[in-house]
Amino acid sequence: MSASCLMVGAKVLALAGGTFTLSWIHSVERTGWQETYRVVPQGLKIVEARVEGSGAGMDPGPGAKLEGEWWVWVPKLPPVPELVLGDSGATVSPWTLCSGATCVKLGRKPGPAIHVRPCAAKG
Repeated sequence: MSASCLMVGAKVLALAGGTFTLSWIHSVERTGWQETYRVVPQGLKIVEARVEGSGAGMDPGPGAKLEGEWWVWVPKLPPVPELVLGDSGATVSPWTLCSGATCVKLGRKPGPAIHVRPCAAKG
């Protein structure tokens, strides 16, 4: 797998440094959530999570520290081969995927689930 790009649905997105952040607004609490991932040989490894407050299904993880308005922690989870994002178009906000200065909005309109995975290795 290449750390230089992601497949997002049928589109290829270049990555800065092999990492990206996925963010959204929680549909019930109406507060921010962010997860940062790194591309690793096994797939996508979450390296940090941030939640703006706590509440319905969004309690900070073990070892979380309050940094300004955000609870920040490192989830202890194994890599996953892909992320599958619901695309109802009826949520509070679209998903926002950023790497470096490049950001794309995902799931603004109803459609099939969006699959996010590392690009296949060449050769």
